[in-house]
Amino acid sequence: MITLYGAQAGFGLPQVSPYVMKTEIQLKMAGLAYIPREAMPDESPKGQIPFIDDDGARIADSTFIRLHLERAYGVDFDEALTPRQRAEAWAVERMLENQLGWVIGYFRWLTPENFERGPAHFFDDAPEGLQAELRAEVLREVRAAMRAQGVARHTDAEIVELGLRSLSALSEILGAQAYLFGDRPCGADAVAVAILAALYTPVFPCELQARAQAYGNLVAYTDRLMAAFYPEFAWEVQPEPALAA
Repeated sequence: MITLYGAQAGFGLPQVSPYVMKTEIQLKMAGLAYIPREAMPDESPKGQIPFIDDDGARIADSTFIRLHLERAYGVDFDEALTPRQRAEAWAVERMLENQLGWVIGYFRWLTPENFERGPAHFFDDAPEGLQAELRAEVLREVRAAMRAQGVARHTDAEIVELGLRSLSALSEILGAQAYLFGDRPCGADAVAVAILAALYTPVFPCELQARAQAYGNLVAYTDRLMAAFYPEFAWEVQPEPALAA
């Protein structure tokens, strides 16, 4: 039996981490039974979530979890894709995870109001005297990581522009299709819906989220896939009125 170690529901999302959500959706796509468990990043072999335990084999990082599932269970998430589409799907995944995901994370973590709405609550169960110190420490670490990655070196307006470039590209690739590459979901769809849900959740309003409402096909795609993979979860893209007006 596979155990999926991740975060928890919160912030208007079935998983607060888009990378945990990506892996959970891929497990559902593959029809593989799993047990969800909450875990802290320092419990993982690579110091990050998600990770899985598959009958004693521990695999960390969502991309390598996918590779394990494909090899161990004979799953091909991209079975319906041509060789060219497989290459394009990989490029889309890298754009979403290595660029758009960081942009969304910036507005979740480094916008003070959004930090207070969301990540600050990760420490609510810590001793009261340590909560402020722990929040400040993790915020320093996140800021340093985002500066090392590059996103935090830009102005907010420049970061929004970077996000819009990726959203525009994704919208063009999706077009009027049901899924990114046709009428069947592939591995990249799990990445896309997880990243888009992290952007569209109304818990973290920002200019990028407001402007992302203009991509009607992405809004409809997110709603459609959330309904398909999380039918029990109340989800609908709802713009923040103050920003979307």
